[in-house]
This record gives sequence, structure tokens and C-alpha cells, in this order.
Amino acid sequence: MVTTFGTRLHAAMGERGPLCVGIDPHAALMRAWGLTDDADGLERFCRTVVEALAGEVAVLKPQSAFFERHGSAGMGVLERVIAEARAAGALVLLDVKRGDIGSTVQAYADAYLNPASPLCADAVTATPFLGFESLRPLIDTALTYGNGVFVLARTSNPEGREVQEARAADGRSITRVVLDHVRAANAGADPMGSIGCVYGATTTPDGTDLRVNGPVLAPGIGAQGASAADLADLFGPAMSMVVPSVSREILRTGPDAAALQDAARLMNRQVRKMSIRDRS
Repeated sequence: MVTTFGTRLHAAMGERGPLCVGIDPHAALMRAWGLTDDADGLERFCRTVVEALAGEVAVLKPQSAFFERHGSAGMGVLERVIAEARAAGALVLLDVKRGDIGSTVQAYADAYLNPASPLCADAVTATPFLGFESLRPLIDTALTYGNGVFVLARTSNPEGREVQEARAADGRSITRVVLDHVRAANAGADPMGSIGCVYGATTTPDGTDLRVNGPVLAPGIGAQGASAADLADLFGPAMSMVVPSVSREILRTGPDAAALQDAARLMNRQVRKMSIRDRS
């Protein structure tokens, strides 16, 4: 039997702390590092991040768009990032935010969650706004191979509210509908389900029950305005399964590897302290 993504993530969070570091090679950031905005600069940027952090943090999260913009050469870099980060012990969450129906979403599943693919990661992000069940091929493929899916529930951008705060026929917000689906998908899983949700750390606490028996990815810390200290108030009893995601706050300290490690360790201590405080 394969080891589930939820089991692997739970172990990694216990050993390395809960931090997820995004690999977002913006053109401006690469220039700030003294790199060219091309596939060669992309390769050097990503190799530096992977070598510095893949042995330090539980999760690395490459954003696919920043690789896609460099064409086939960029996708080759992404393949190597996934393979090298996993070989160094980090779990790889590929941020692709895919969502479609039928054979198309199955093709996405085959690309990102089937070990036969060179782009196979430990988990991917997905959008449920074609209906949660439209993601069924993605979820089923992930579970077959011991991988995971993080489903957008409430994002850190303010524009998302017009969809995510809309009401379903039964009066629940779309965010709560998604959370309920994720909770059902993880029913009975131990120690943690493999279907997670994405819930922005910049969100104002509103009493929503964020316990889904699976991981909760929390983007928005650092450059987007949230801090580690905000997490416990927002996530409450779900805090032990929160995976805080940070990108620019750490990446801007590069290209020095020691500085990247120091920034990641500091942030990891801060978010780990919030998780421990919540359990006490």
C-alpha cells in the first residue's frame, strides 16, 4: 500500500515544522538577484532555492506560471525542481490552480499526480468553481497514487470575495460549501487527510470552522500583509494542520544561501510557536 500524502505531510510538519516556501521566480526578483530573465536565470534561481531550502522546510511550492512563461525550457527547469526538491526530502506542492471537467481534468491529473509523468508532484492546487465534483478525477488520481490536492476555498486576494462569499441555495457561502466537501473527502483519515484547502491568512476571522481533517494552506504571510501572529486567531483549533505559505518575504533575502536559510528558519520558528501555543 502507498503511504498517503496526508501521512507524509503530517510527518514532515512534525520533523521540519509547518512552513511552505513558494518558489516564485518573478522577473523583478531574478533581476534583483543579478540574474537574466530567461531559462538560464530561472535554472540558477531555482537551483539556489532548492539547494538552500529543500533540506530545511516541509514543503516547497513552485508556481507553474513562472516556469511556463519560459516555454519548453522553463518546463524542463520545473521538472528538475520537482525531482531535486523531492530527492532532498521536501514535499512538492505544485501551484497550478487547475480546474476543468471530464477528460480534461483527468489529463491534468495524469500530468501532475501520476508518477509516470516527469511533472508529478506530491500535491497540486485546484479550483473548484466548476463544481467540486468536477475535480473528482483529480482527487481520485491523487488518492490512488498517495498524492494530494489543495482546493481553493477562500483566497487572499480581495477580488475572490465576489465568488467565494456568494450564497448557495441552502444559504451557505461558497467557501463553506467547499470546506464541507473537503471535510467529507477526509472523513476517517488518520493522522491527516490528503485533500486540503486553501484559506488565505489575510482573511478576517468570522467563526468559520476550518477543521477539515486535512491540511489548510495559508498564503498571504509577509508581503501580502499577514503575520505569523495572525494565524492562531484565524485558524483556532485547526492550527495544528495549517501549512503557512511564504514566498517573497524569504526569497528577497537571496541569492545568498545562508540568508535564505536564516529567513526560512526564523519564519518556521514563528509559525511553529503559534501552532504549539494553540495546542497548549
